[in-house]
Amino acid sequence: MNQKKAKLKQKKSKLDQNPSRNERRLRVIADNRKARFDFEIIDTIEAGVVLTGTEIKSIRAGRINIRDAYAQIRNEEMWLQNLHISSWSSAGRLNNHDPIRSRKLLMRRSQILDLATQSAQKGLTLVALKVYIKGHFAKVELALAKGRRRYDKRKVIMQRETDREIARAIRHRQF
Repeated sequence: MNQKKAKLKQKKSKLDQNPSRNERRLRVIADNRKARFDFEIIDTIEAGVVLTGTEIKSIRAGRINIRDAYAQIRNEEMWLQNLHISSWSSAGRLNNHDPIRSRKLLMRRSQILDLATQSAQKGLTLVALKVYIKGHFAKVELALAKGRRRYDKRKVIMQRETDREIARAIRHRQF
């Protein structure tokens, strides 16, 4: 009986060490760090993206810019604007994609309607935070965010600097 418990415990510890299949295959391609500074993030949500063949090849190669990307709701559908995916070099001129076209996002209608009501509030917008590959699919992490004013940004910088100084002082005192 004790041997069975030991084997079961050993299996559980192996499962805890190994993340699930999807977590292992999660690979971040682009991260919009500037958005975390310019906006106060209220909520995040994951969405799939409808892409062509040359677009997914360019994304996997890391040739993507999400700095100015945002989501917009039109006709109860979610669209990603200003996402720049560079042209695939070996595709030729005719078979290639438009680098800055609107791309449809794949989400449940209930999620889209919830985000539409939330983003209708004054000052809220949907900003792209990350683009990553999950399994075999490209996903976008969107954030419902509120824009920060210049003095808010200064407050954030000052708070970060004071936190660093405190951490430095604590480390210095320990040694």
